[in-house]
Amino acid sequence: MIGGPRSVGGRYFVQNPGPTNIPDRVLEAFRRPAIDFADPEFVALADGIWAELPGIFGGADEVVVLTTVGHGAWESALINTLDPGDTVLIPDCGLFGRRWARMARDLGYEVVMTERHMRRPTDPAEIADILAADTDHRIRSVCIVHTETSTGAVTDLAAMRAAIDVAGHPALYVVDGVCSLGIEPLRMRDWGIDVVVAASQKGLMMPPGLSFCALSDRAVERNRSATTPRFHLSWAPRFEKGPIYNRFGGTPPIQHMFALRTALDMIAESGGIDASIARHRRWAAAVHAAADGWSAAGPWEINIVEPKHRTAAITCVRTGDLAAGPLISVARDRFRVSVGSGMMTEMEGRAFRIGHLGDLNEPMLLGALGGLETAMTVLGLPHGDGLPAAVASLAATSGL
Repeated sequence: MIGGPRSVGGRYFVQNPGPTNIPDRVLEAFRRPAIDFADPEFVALADGIWAELPGIFGGADEVVVLTTVGHGAWESALINTLDPGDTVLIPDCGLFGRRWARMARDLGYEVVMTERHMRRPTDPAEIADILAADTDHRIRSVCIVHTETSTGAVTDLAAMRAAIDVAGHPALYVVDGVCSLGIEPLRMRDWGIDVVVAASQKGLMMPPGLSFCALSDRAVERNRSATTPRFHLSWAPRFEKGPIYNRFGGTPPIQHMFALRTALDMIAESGGIDASIARHRRWAAAVHAAADGWSAAGPWEINIVEPKHRTAAITCVRTGDLAAGPLISVARDRFRVSVGSGMMTEMEGRAFRIGHLGDLNEPMLLGALGGLETAMTVLGLPHGDGLPAAVASLAATSGL
């Protein structure tokens, strides 16, 4: 093996964009024995979570909890708000925008996409122009990826709402918040967002398995008239405040709900959603400083050029003419630091992605960055001093 034997001791640093590190308290919550889902203890727990979730999303009117991953929430958002053959607008902004568009086509909907762009978020003006040209209002939904996990871009959701309003278009405003919930500002009510889809394995610090559709009253009203066939992912039975079995569309994910209760408690104990957003911004700034430090003597380059367009969740680093595979392998196999690979043909084998989200603190982040920099050194890859730059960034924003 290049660079020596595999490390066997210590923690495995999961710095992928997701799944993320899971806190021990959340893992322990999964160890609860089974309980009757009709037991008043579990019903009270579920009711308490439902009461909190609208605030987590910034003012949802309803929140549907699904036992599925984020792709299931995407599908649920489409089939519960559209009629067969309807048209949706989905920007071509990276892998997950493209996958959402493919799903919509496979479900029988028409898809309008923007110009392809990989190094910036979607331009609200481009959305406004497309909607203004749609004088017949064929487009029923505008589906925006808030944080594009493949590129590291974040979309200005308030500006996107303004663009829809400028066009005077009645389309639903649907947002993929899978990689932004708890990491980027998300204000459903203030920004007129109708649907936010999210999942458990990113900012909520849990394993995959739960997803959410947070809804405005307008989305609930659209759901009442939507005619796409659906059953398990249907929202209507879940709106009923009857048996808890119906609210989950089947057997409730009991252990996941105990874990979610713990994760929400941990977020509240550490200052709430606003404090979580601030922490993620500090961590992102440190990673950006490290990448800039590496680039001083090497080909490394943050994919999203303008800092204001970079998400606080993940950083995609281009490797120029260097193959990213050996770096990813040595970091993982020798130094136990796992990062994501480049996605799509545009960056496959020529980029890596550092996740700075979930259960994380400064020493963990510095350890991961140090492992990456050591792997660069072991492989003889040219690079500047990234780790000291990250240390300086964190020291400058420590708040002490």
